[in-house]
Amino acid sequence: MKSRIEPGPGQESVWDYPRPPRMEDVEKKVKVVFGGVTIAYTSRAKRVLETSHPPVYYVPPEDIRMEYLTESGRTSYCEWKGRARYFDIHVDDEITGEKKSEEAAAWFYPEPTHSFADLKDHVAFYPSRMDNSWVGGEKVEAQAGDFYGGWVTSEIVGPFKGAPGTWGW
Repeated sequence: MKSRIEPGPGQESVWDYPRPPRMEDVEKKVKVVFGGVTIAYTSRAKRVLETSHPPVYYVPPEDIRMEYLTESGRTSYCEWKGRARYFDIHVDDEITGEKKSEEAAAWFYPEPTHSFADLKDHVAFYPSRMDNSWVGGEKVEAQAGDFYGGWVTSEIVGPFKGAPGTWGW
């Protein structure tokens, strides 16, 4: 593992995040854009914090343009949150007019564990598969790798698990 990066003023280290993970409300605006379409926009997101991972942001379904999301049939299991189901996203690109799709680009927990009950039906988006995602007006960088879907901002420091060679951390 690379050496832990010490957080500066106003920053958090992902190595100070708990295990098992913790969920908390986010007051900053969260925005997700795909195919030039704002898919999600909220000031009522929740984030999940887990040791070594950038936060994952979850948006309430009321603040998502659900007409662009279709359940994919894919599922996965998290030991902390329970069984996840996935959405494919389909839009007509507002810039090119062409259809744009991304399979299994978002996920949600229809029946989360008791500890994450407030996460029910909130949707998380892989920032690597979106045009852009923002937290508090800052453009997000996607966590390396395809597994976790974390959102990297200037407020957090790593190193972050997820990239090749980090699975054994």
